[in-house]
Amino acid sequence: MKTIVLLPLVGGFAENKDIARDIRLREIMPALKKGETLVLDFEGVTGATQSFIHSLLSDVIREFGPQILESIDFKSCVPHVKEIIEIVVDYMQVVVE
Repeated sequence: MKTIVLLPLVGGFAENKDIARDIRLREIMPALKKGETLVLDFEGVTGATQSFIHSLLSDVIREFGPQILESIDFKSCVPHVKEIIEIVVDYMQVVVE
């Protein structure tokens, strides 16, 4: 299991798509390709933009399919961030299918 603590990488408000892309390419994708389960720890992150979450997750869902979400635990998400994750996941499931 790999845990990615987002606060030191993104700060209290996750909005930078380039940082999201880097996390996806350097951390998320390699772990999932190895078959690891993944914890994205949002503790201390009080908000996020939809574009940040889209950049973080869309290519993951596109490459592995929606079932990959069973291998990802979204930990300590505030309701606003959880809602955005759900919006992006729902959108990507429609796009992928």
